[in-house]
Order: sequence, then C-alpha cells, then structure tokens
Amino acid sequence: MSEVGPRDGLQSVSTIMPTDAKKAWIAAEAAAGVREIEVGSFVPAKLLPQLADTAEVVAFAKSIPGLTVAVLVPNARGAAAAIMAGADKITLPLSVSETHSLANLRRTHVQVIDEAVEIGRLVRGVPAERRPHFEGSLSTAFGCTLEGAIPDAQIARLAAALMDAGCDEVGLSDTTGYADPAAVKRLIKLVRGVVGDQALTGIHLHNTRGLGLANALAALDTGLTTFDASLGGIGGCPFAPGASGNIVTEDLVFMLEAMGLRTGIDIDRLLEVRRVVTDALPQEEMFGFLPDAKLPLGFAPATVLETA
Repeated sequence: MSEVGPRDGLQSVSTIMPTDAKKAWIAAEAAAGVREIEVGSFVPAKLLPQLADTAEVVAFAKSIPGLTVAVLVPNARGAAAAIMAGADKITLPLSVSETHSLANLRRTHVQVIDEAVEIGRLVRGVPAERRPHFEGSLSTAFGCTLEGAIPDAQIARLAAALMDAGCDEVGLSDTTGYADPAAVKRLIKLVRGVVGDQALTGIHLHNTRGLGLANALAALDTGLTTFDASLGGIGGCPFAPGASGNIVTEDLVFMLEAMGLRTGIDIDRLLEVRRVVTDALPQEEMFGFLPDAKLPLGFAPATVLETA
C-alpha cells in the first residue's frame, strides 16, 4: 500500500493543511502499518501552495523507521531538491496525452523525456546506499478528458523511453478514472511486453466512476504488488477536468484483508487516522464505505503476510 493522500489528496483541496497536521497524519498512518507514503511534491509554491513545506515534511518522515518516503517531481530541478531532502522514491509523471502534459507540466513528451534523462543522471550520482528509487508514471494511460483514448503504440513508446532515460520502473496511472478491469489487464500486459514484468509493479487508480476497487482487483490478478490509495479518497488532478476521487485507503485495505491478503496494516488504527485528517480539514468531504459501515462482526484480519 502506498498512501498518496498527503500529496495527491492535498494538492486537490483548497485548504492548506498545517505542517504539524501533515506530520501527525504521516506519523499516525506509519504507526498503523503503512510502509510507503507519498508525502508531497517538489513544485513551485506559487503553483501548489498546499505543498510548499514538502522539504520539511520529508525530513520529518525520514525520521520514522522503516518508512519509504516518496515524492512526486515535475522536472529535474524538483528531483534535485528531492534528492537533497533525502527522499527514498521519486516519481516523475509523464502524461501519455500530450495535451494533458502541456496542461499539467507545460512540457511536450520530448521535453519530459529530456527531464527524465537528467533525473536519471542525478540519481546515478547518488551513492548506492542513499540512491532514491526512480519511477516514471504513465499518467492518463487509460484515457484523457482532454484528448480521449490514447493509442497503444504511443503508450508503449513512452514506457520504453522512460526506461531508456534511466527509470528503475514505470507505473500506470488512471488519472481520469476511465479504466475498467478488462482495460487494466490489457494495458498491464501491453506495457510489460515492452519493459518486462519487473519494471511494472505498481498502479495508481481513481474511483471517479466507482470502479476503483474492481480495477485494483484486476491489477492484483496480474501480479502487481503496489497500489496507490488516499485516506478518505481525497484527491484528483487539477489539470484534468472531471478527474476526482482516489481509491479510499481504508476500503482497499479492508478488501485485501477480507480476501486473506495480509497487508501489515492495522485497520482499526487506520480508521483512527481519519480523525487526524478531518480535524485538520473540517470543510473537506471525505469518502469511503468502511468508515461508516465499520468492520463486520467477528472480522479477523488475514494471518499470512502477502505483498500489497
């Protein structure tokens, strides 16, 4: 489980969460057993003032034993700041829709790949014991609200270009919530055919049309092992009209545990984390079925640890 609420969630709400509240959120969720958290993004503060304190938040998160501290970067300058801050994982989004790429990063495909090449160089310059994992995320991979369906050949070409640029792996992102289970399986097979099974292990899904958990199950069936989710389902993409709603972390963890897949996350403690967020964002809507329905009577978490 990779919690993306402190980045994807907070970039999409108007309220600026106080830094101390972000730290409390991250600490509480790590204590509940979440082992990877995307804590922010190194973007100019004038563009996303909600994430202006990312360097301080990274420094705090790095003090939590066993936590993989992930960040999103839009370019090599952001990657350099992330490396300086000590981030464990860096994600560069490459929208397979060039229209969305221009809206989101103000860069063409060629320009983003050039940034990836430079980031790869920066990452390789870090001593191995401190070197961050470099992921290239194929955004709008299942379709774009600005451009529609994206040709398979274009997705495959960009996946290969990211790996050639120096990425350790690529990830798939349903930025607009267009995916369905069949499309998830088909696209995973397509991209793995280009980059190899080991270079595609994670997926970022939205629940915009109510298919988030179904899509996660389809990805699980293909062998993917890392799933992005956001506490309370907050999040979306401000540059993709109509894109909203990440998978709810609480609901996804419950589904996996109910299936017998041990996530290592304490559901009761995870539900308590929700209060930390709602107290800091009282005017923002939170989503999820489990927080309202509660755990079934007699529910017991899985006993066999699996990767999820």
